Amino acid sequence: MIFAQLRPAIVSFILLTVLTGVLYPLVVTGIAQTVFHKQAEGSLIVSGDGKVLGSSLIGQNFDDPKYFWGRISATSPAYNASSSSGSNLGPLNPALLDEVKGRVTALKAVDPDNNDPIPVDLVTSSGSGLDPHISLAAAHYQLARVARVRGLSTDVVKQIVDQNTQSRFLGLLGEPVVNVLQVNLALDRYKK
Repeated sequence: MIFAQLRPAIVSFILLTVLTGVLYPLVVTGIAQTVFHKQAEGSLIVSGDGKVLGSSLIGQNFDDPKYFWGRISATSPAYNASSSSGSNLGPLNPALLDEVKGRVTALKAVDPDNNDPIPVDLVTSSGSGLDPHISLAAAHYQLARVARVRGLSTDVVKQIVDQNTQSRFLGLLGEPVVNVLQVNLALDRYKK
């Protein structure tokens, strides 16, 4: 009696394990590698000599004044993709206020003559803590500093930012954004 009930349960377990644990992942991986190869491989940005410089999907820590700075990373260490998480700090949490004040101080220290309002994405972390993008307002806030430190005109730096701006998704959703790694690499490649 028990064996009559146990056999179908074991057969179902093995069949579902093979279907959902082996075949389904193989099919999905095969489709991803075929249709979305770049994304399936991590959207890596590779230099001309084959060196991996980063991913267009994960932010990197830039704090040199000659580079555009991204959003604050909520991960530890910064921009660690294996520990993706938001800060989960509420608007009344003193730790969030301290984090924002610290970032405002850092931004003012490297560009004391900039009296423009600081865009919120430069002083807060994203939901994942890994956001590789900043808003156009955040890029424009940093234009003068980056241009001055690199010895370039703001028009040249703005043109590089414009060339590395991603428009709204499907032309409708979201706001235009700038990938920080890509714009910084473009600046490094720029020849005067």
